[in-house]
Amino acid sequence: QVQLVESGGGLVQAGGSLRLSCAASGRTFSDRIMGWFRQAPGKEREFVASVSWSGGSIYYADSVKGRFTISRDNAKNTVDLQMNSLKPEDTAVYYCATRRLVFRNYDYWGQGTQVTVSS
Repeated sequence: QVQLVESGGGLVQAGGSLRLSCAASGRTFSDRIMGWFRQAPGKEREFVASVSWSGGSIYYADSVKGRFTISRDNAKNTVDLQMNSLKPEDTAVYYCATRRLVFRNYDYWGQGTQVTVSS
């Protein structure tokens, strides 16, 4: 069983920064992609960013490119999301998730952490 626990959410003014962290436990993650998703009120959950085990493959949603940075520490089994230049439209619940490299669907999810950006 995999457990993912997010932390670091909160309230910030537009233009500010937050750093989210996700701690993973329960199995090895050497063959797994780690990702961040978000869901705003009344909207579907959307992809934000992902990173491979080696860190060599990183992807971002167009809406966050140049502002967000994903990173992982395999020794600690953590994945972070540094969010800069935050906008009110970044307000959402942010979820950490993981999937096996060979599969498309993410099979384990965290409980989510709220990020609120005020204008």
